[in-house]
Amino acid sequence: MTKFEINRAPVLTLWACVVAERLGHSHDTALTLGKAIAGKVAHSKAQTIGLAKRQNRRTPSKQKPAGEKTRFLAFMGRHCTMVETASGPRAVSEGRPIAPKEAEAYLEEKFGAHLHAAREAMEKLALSRSTAQLSREAFGLYRKFRPSIPAGAAGWAKEGVLDLERIVRLAGPKSGPEHG
Repeated sequence: MTKFEINRAPVLTLWACVVAERLGHSHDTALTLGKAIAGKVAHSKAQTIGLAKRQNRRTPSKQKPAGEKTRFLAFMGRHCTMVETASGPRAVSEGRPIAPKEAEAYLEEKFGAHLHAAREAMEKLALSRSTAQLSREAFGLYRKFRPSIPAGAAGWAKEGVLDLERIVRLAGPKSGPEHG
């Protein structure tokens, strides 16, 4: 199976997209959730290592798209600001809805020729859990297969090895969920 070097952010983006789809979101909405989660985790790490100012973690961001009605969605241990657009629900970043095409292009650029294989491995893992289990375990599963990088500031923006076989092993011998 394939091993390749990649930064953690696109790995989390793709995993969150796969999880969101498994939980019933459309592909486009899932792409925006993936990008939002990866951004939130990156910002949190930047705060931890002193590259970004700390915010109050008890309340979700109050930044809203102008004139749009927003709601919050608990997803992978974070709160995502969501807005209804003419094309469907979208996660919000920096006060504007995330464009699914931009998120897709980001994944294509970062994964390159490995995108299909990585998505397939992650889909096997997502399908190995019921939706309730996956909802509870998604971020913990990511922590088990994410690329290893140096701790703290030394690991910022560094690539590590993503082992697709490791992801498939986490799925276990089952090929599908026990419960829908």
